Amino acid sequence: MDFNETEEHQMLREAVSAIASKFGHDYWVSKAKAGEKSDELWEAVGDAGFLGVNVPEAYGGGGMGIYELALVEEELAAAGCPLLMIVVSPAICATLITAFGTEEQKAEWLPRFATGALKMSFAITEPDAGSNSHKLSLTATRDGDVYKLNGTKYYISGVDEADAILVVTRTGIDENTGRGKLSLFIVDADAPGLTRTIIPVEITAPENQFTLFFDDVEVPASRLLGTEGDGLRQVFLGLNPERILSAALANGVSRYALSKASAYARDRQVWGVPIGKHQGLSHPLAICKIEAELARLMTQKAAWLYDNGGSAGEAGEAANMAKYAAAEAALKSLDQAIQTHGGNGVAIEYGLLTYWGAARLLRTAPVSREMILNFVAQHSLGLPHSY
Repeated sequence: MDFNETEEHQMLREAVSAIASKFGHDYWVSKAKAGEKSDELWEAVGDAGFLGVNVPEAYGGGGMGIYELALVEEELAAAGCPLLMIVVSPAICATLITAFGTEEQKAEWLPRFATGALKMSFAITEPDAGSNSHKLSLTATRDGDVYKLNGTKYYISGVDEADAILVVTRTGIDENTGRGKLSLFIVDADAPGLTRTIIPVEITAPENQFTLFFDDVEVPASRLLGTEGDGLRQVFLGLNPERILSAALANGVSRYALSKASAYARDRQVWGVPIGKHQGLSHPLAICKIEAELARLMTQKAAWLYDNGGSAGEAGEAANMAKYAAAEAALKSLDQAIQTHGGNGVAIEYGLLTYWGAARLLRTAPVSREMILNFVAQHSLGLPHSY
């Protein structure tokens, strides 16, 4: 076991950081407040090949893994300008198409994932199902050479900037369990019969959230991903990368906040000494640093297990723990950074409170801390489950 990142990993971090530093938090906030997309940043990262580091080399990607993609996301967030669609598009969608796509599907989609020319949303959440994927109600019904999709999806990220959406549907019911048989389809974002409404949220971020309405949306049978009815197993292969990338984003937020706080505490002087000299400020920041580094370690472990064929249980446990730890550390670090700045913590020019909504969301999404605790209690501790 080696805790030193390879030279290649260090170079990847430095290269992404160099790109991100040209944009920074002010750029990210200005785009969000103007209702615009961070397309320039996405294109810069994509042109450098970093959006496709986990795409197989045969399709123009970097041939690496989720570990490397997590490095990209962490460095962007540490510079104050994370790209949420990395969590969705290359992490979930490209992973699932690589694993379950036909050769035709891989040839159609993966080269564009590799360059960042393609953005794909992921639609699983529904208003009445919550975290219970067995109860999804959006149906896909076979009608000759097409499937017709009907139903609603909720809190779907980035649909207005996506070319396509990977949609989780119900194609049947298991007679023994009563649970839905799930199937995945690649649906054009502008497909006839598909409409959307934006969900207003109090979060500073360029990405938007949507409710989607499917009214007899016809999807060619060739757009079925993998085997009909096997969607639940497929979905979970994509949800672990989602948790790992969310943890990486949160780790970047922690680094950003602690960098801001420590610089301010070194420079700001009261009563003739830097405020960081006082243990009332230095110790809370030190605690945040420790907890942030512990979260980064668990994120590295989760990504390594995922990329190196760790068992589904091991990878799932680590991914959930990493997401929990990183989200908690990010919030704590950001809150302490704001406190360190005193009144300046809420000033726009210091770029802290503008990160709060995104950091707070990570405690709830893409999986809530309560569901993670349920998972750990049941699967790690062997306790009876409550649902």
